[in-house]
Amino acid sequence: MSDTNYTDISKDGLWNNNVALVQLLGLCPLLAVTGTVINGLGLGLATMITLIASNGAVSLIRNWVRPEVRVPVFVMIIASIVTTIELLMHAWLHELYLVLGIFIPLIVTNCSILGRAEAYASKNRVLPSMLDGMMMGLGFTLVLVVLGGLREALGHGTLFSHAHLMFGDMAKNWTLVLVDDYSGLLLAILPPGAFLGLGFLIAIKNVIDKRQAQKQAAPSQPAIDLEASSA
Repeated sequence: MSDTNYTDISKDGLWNNNVALVQLLGLCPLLAVTGTVINGLGLGLATMITLIASNGAVSLIRNWVRPEVRVPVFVMIIASIVTTIELLMHAWLHELYLVLGIFIPLIVTNCSILGRAEAYASKNRVLPSMLDGMMMGLGFTLVLVVLGGLREALGHGTLFSHAHLMFGDMAKNWTLVLVDDYSGLLLAILPPGAFLGLGFLIAIKNVIDKRQAQKQAAPSQPAIDLEASSA
């Protein structure tokens, strides 16, 4: 597509068509691992890398795959990429790998990844497809990190705890203590807290979208009123 609008691709992935807040896909890992910022960041980056690589690979082979077998082929590509990421995390980020557990291989079943491969990458060139994957993954990662930060702050009174799981020994002192001697809010770190936190983020997005729509509609209102009064 020579008329590809990269700005629209970015806006869709980050906001307008956000995987977690609009499409409501990948909610199982999103709700399960967002107990801390680092957990959310780890799974989010793994998902984003999968989206970029799978979209790029699908776009490359889109003209050689027969329609009747395209979905199994896409699933095999995604599974191969996720397996590679899982092995790399097992080798280099072993403690984080143990914390995230089954949710790393379950990236294969994330509907957003196969959905982007089928809906976008299979119909577009490599560069726009990879950008689409990156922005969709980045939007998903941001939600994971924000939700993880919200739950960690309310549940433990800290931010960036256990940062060494991802960044090594240099990050052992990165923990930011928000409240000293904080007893914690148990609800925030339990599954109901994840649902409530996600609902809160979706509500904020809807309020922002509504206000933006009202601002865009406001300039045309005086002209309509003027025409009505002259009539």
